[in-house]
Amino acid sequence: MKIGVLAVQGAFIEHINVLRRLKAEAAEIRLPRDLGGIDGLIIPGGESTTISKLMREFQLTPEILRRAKSGMPIMGTCAGLILLAASVTDKTIEPLGLMDMTVDRNAFGRQVDSFEADVPINGLGGKPYHCVFIRAPVIASVGLKVRCLGKLNGGTCVAARQGNFLAFAFHPELTEDLRIHKYFLDVVEKSKS
Repeated sequence: MKIGVLAVQGAFIEHINVLRRLKAEAAEIRLPRDLGGIDGLIIPGGESTTISKLMREFQLTPEILRRAKSGMPIMGTCAGLILLAASVTDKTIEPLGLMDMTVDRNAFGRQVDSFEADVPINGLGGKPYHCVFIRAPVIASVGLKVRCLGKLNGGTCVAARQGNFLAFAFHPELTEDLRIHKYFLDVVEKSKS
């Protein structure tokens, strides 16, 4: 199994390291030709406006959309969640529109407002997941096809799934808990059968 990690900006190296710990082949994705031969894609956290701009500039957007529509699983974390959304409250970002949800960017404030929380995530089993939120978005609303997988104590949705697309408002690549990446690899494996 070969997983691509969008490597134009953000925390891509950390995702690659986690994938390698799980014995999955990982590839850095910078240009459309890099998408050939991958079974799934991770869009990492980073600066969503910059990632969106670079995806368009490097002509990655059309190929990612084509592959997504043909069933390729995609996982987005933090900025990646923003880019998977159908709409974003910040209109400076052009999301991919793959998940029927509206996202509020930087919902918790600035860098100094970053925090950690234990959140039960459906599909992971076991104890709650220790989530690292850095200038994190939230899922403000979801359509009928989107299932919220995890909520903060106040009810704010911070993890979601729609078919082969997974979105997490936090940074699973910054923890020692490999369950989120394992969950994504399971989705990828099932999509191949």
